[in-house]
Amino acid sequence: MTQGKGFGGFGLGKMKELGEAFKKAQQVQEGAKRLQEELEQMEIEGTAGGGLVKVIFSGNQEPRRVEISPEVLSEGAEVLSDLVLAASKDAYNKSTATMRERMEELTGGLGLNLPGM
Repeated sequence: MTQGKGFGGFGLGKMKELGEAFKKAQQVQEGAKRLQEELEQMEIEGTAGGGLVKVIFSGNQEPRRVEISPEVLSEGAEVLSDLVLAASKDAYNKSTATMRERMEELTGGLGLNLPGM
């Protein structure tokens, strides 16, 4: 064994770096749990037909509710189906983008490079 080196050249400095990396990983894990709870409580609205149809998703892409204006009912089932689908896609895309942005905020700049790997 070489002086100042631990097991297989994994010295105290490297052990400290590894400990810091694990601490950062734990912080990310705790932050991800909080973020999951926040996303679950969010309500993200998708719209179609100039707001005549609204679909609300959670931040986790869970459908919550659909709101249909009485004005659009006279347009017929096909038009209404198209508007509900379009509003659902809008809500899903907004929800997905929100989740992605929040995850990037959580993990951005942490530099989880494990030493010696």
